[in-house]
Amino acid sequence: MAAPECGGSDGYRDLRGVRVDLNPGTARGGFGGGFAVCFWLYLSSSARPSSVILHQMTAGDDNKLPFLALGEGNKLLLFPLLRLHREAPAPDSSYPWTDTTNLSAISECPLEKWFHIGCEVTENVMRLHIDGDLIAEAHLCSLSDEPDSQDDANQISLVGRDGKLEGYVYNIEVSSVLGTVQEQCAKSPPFKLSIDYSCSDGVEEGDDGVWSIVGGKASCRRNFILEVILINAFGEPVKDKEVVASLVYADNGAVVEKSRDDSEPPLLVTCEGLEYPAISRPLPIIRGRALFKLKISQLSSKCDKKLFRIHFSTLHMRRYPFLEAYSKPIHCISRNRTSRLLGSVACFHPSKFPKTEGDGMAKAVETHKMISQNKHTRKMVVGKEAHNVMWTDSSTSDYDSFDAESSWSGSDGDEVETVSDAVIFRYCLDSTYERSKFLRGAARTVNKDDLVKVADQVSLYSGCSHHRNQILMSKRLLREGANTWSMISKNNERALWSSAIPEVITKFMDISHSTFRGLSERDLEVLRGIAGCGDDIGRDEFDRLWYWLYPVASSLSRDKIKQLWECTAPRWIEGLITIEEAENALRSSAELLKEPGTFVLRFPTTRSWPHPDAGSLVVTYVGFDNLIHHRLLSLDSSDARAGNLQDLLLQEPELSQLGRVDRLPTAMRT
Repeated sequence: MAAPECGGSDGYRDLRGVRVDLNPGTARGGFGGGFAVCFWLYLSSSARPSSVILHQMTAGDDNKLPFLALGEGNKLLLFPLLRLHREAPAPDSSYPWTDTTNLSAISECPLEKWFHIGCEVTENVMRLHIDGDLIAEAHLCSLSDEPDSQDDANQISLVGRDGKLEGYVYNIEVSSVLGTVQEQCAKSPPFKLSIDYSCSDGVEEGDDGVWSIVGGKASCRRNFILEVILINAFGEPVKDKEVVASLVYADNGAVVEKSRDDSEPPLLVTCEGLEYPAISRPLPIIRGRALFKLKISQLSSKCDKKLFRIHFSTLHMRRYPFLEAYSKPIHCISRNRTSRLLGSVACFHPSKFPKTEGDGMAKAVETHKMISQNKHTRKMVVGKEAHNVMWTDSSTSDYDSFDAESSWSGSDGDEVETVSDAVIFRYCLDSTYERSKFLRGAARTVNKDDLVKVADQVSLYSGCSHHRNQILMSKRLLREGANTWSMISKNNERALWSSAIPEVITKFMDISHSTFRGLSERDLEVLRGIAGCGDDIGRDEFDRLWYWLYPVASSLSRDKIKQLWECTAPRWIEGLITIEEAENALRSSAELLKEPGTFVLRFPTTRSWPHPDAGSLVVTYVGFDNLIHHRLLSLDSSDARAGNLQDLLLQEPELSQLGRVDRLPTAMRT
């Protein structure tokens, strides 16, 4: 049996170039005779019913008949083999192949996702495996007793598509040993690169799905943050890879070039506080993730009003669609042309905080009514400056004058002496990154009482009370963070990660008031991924770690939450795990989920101070629709239910039927 013709050293190959030569004679004679064809398959979104993935051809015959195809409902179909089975497809067989014997998958074939296929063939049986699981089996009639049967080698060839279907295969293997499909599936899974949109920050998305990002001159443009994920087909993080970002046109994917008049590259990335051309500064993948802090210097208005996209690709690997990722379309605008229309405070916030507080929308709408009815008496809300900025459609210099007077988009941690009405509005509307810059300055100069007023006003006018706790903790968070970094770095620019671990664990247990449970090796690896550091760590990387860890430790300091954290039999809170690890924990196999109601409690790794959800708990659970859901649990101290985990879980009807919730220890339920 000839070896398949596969791709380069990376093992990936376009379907058009696939050819596998088979010898049906190896499947004859019984006594375990047969062979298996195993490979990973990736189909594009263009795949439709009637698409043939692999054809089968006999030697000396140009007729291509289906071997593996997509049937009705995009279900995978496997056909008997020519010159081996009497039920093999005839030359005149065609879609939907209702009159042709085939093995059919139960569910729809996944698109734009890797999945493993195993085809076992003997003279009387064929089996179809998907992701290591047996999906279908058929008993067939052998042609071995017919007088014209032949055992000539290589008389059957499996060949890829003829241009009508875009797809790729990985690590295709032919084995003369049956029963090894699961072993082949577990071996060396392929990768896929994607964007985690839950981590994006600094962008505004319109109803048409287009992002608006402020770019242009260095004094005007703003940071925005995108995080990419590189994981294998099992959802496990990939290591030792690098990803690079570039700015391309949304319509044709062409790279946006630097114009003659521009001295700066179109896309910049910030590393260690310095800006670099993004195309020449790849970022390492750490625990399957890379966080890009980007700025765009090119404007859509200077490029015939074209839309852009951010294109991410893996470095030192051939270009494949599954190793590339494109952001949503971007309209890059200048600051002085920005027009912020605010018909209601609620329109800016439900999309960001839909699950943090059930009455968030009602509060925001009520706030807008209050503003409308009292706009002459509530100076904090509708002072002249803020009114001009937030409620007019003017393209004059109002926005620029507001930004120059009250913006915190200059150097990090600029001192804040006064907090005007406009600053309150700016905080409510701006990104997490810009909010952190403001708080770094305000924490040093604004006294505690004034900071409480800011927290109250932001909570009121944003319609989200969770902002309050993030603002109130800022003084201690920044102070203890600076002290911790000083002890770790010993006044050096960088420190070894191994030397940072003991101090991080000590501070975590001190802030959380935890006595029995600290941070495990797995927890520390998650923190390392959040920081985005390797064997050593710098101040920017430490800040990323600290801004995530401190709110988590603060939440754990609450008595009833701390009891759950320290309880390890059963382990109610899994600890510091990623969303991929949580979802994998709810799977019995690659395709099957555990019983509905099974859940995992975790802290979301994508929410850092001063995001209103930083330090919150998320319940990841299997619903009765046999899908995985993620629900944010409110731990707000102003919430009457705070600390009552049972009541929080029972907000989900599906979880209310879960016995484990009812078996929470009494001390934790009351």
